[in-house]
Amino acid sequence: MARKPSILLSSLDVDRIESLLAVIPANAFPGKAELQAELDRADVVPPEEIPPNVVTMNSTVQFSILETGKEFCLTLVYPRDADGSADKLSVFAPVGSALLGLSVGDELAWPGPGGKTMTVRVKAILFQPESAGELHR
Repeated sequence: MARKPSILLSSLDVDRIESLLAVIPANAFPGKAELQAELDRADVVPPEEIPPNVVTMNSTVQFSILETGKEFCLTLVYPRDADGSADKLSVFAPVGSALLGLSVGDELAWPGPGGKTMTVRVKAILFQPESAGELHR
C-alpha cells in the first residue's frame, strides 16, 4: 500500500471536528476511527498559515476516484451543512474524510463503501475559505 501523503489541517477545523467526534457514538459512521487517526497524524497550523493548495473544511475541491475514473467537484462540509444537495460532501463520508488535509496532486487510498478501497486524487481547489480571507467562518 502506498505511503499516505502528509496532511495539513487548520487548528479551527481540527477543534470543530474533534468536538463533533467526541459526542457521536463510535459506530455512528463507518470510518470514524480512520478519521480520528488522520486528525492525530496531521500537521496542525493556525488557519492563516494554511497554503492555498490544501483541502480545508468548506473548500470546493475537484477530485477523482482512481478506481472508477469518475471526477467530482464538491464542497467539503460539516455534517449539519450536508443538506443532501449534490454539490456538498460531509467530512464524515468516506471520501470527505479522505480529502481533508490533502494537497493538490495528492492521492490517498481510503476504505470506501462496502469495504472496497478507493483512491482519491485531488486535482484542483476551486475555492478555499482561508485563501479567501475567511479564517473564522
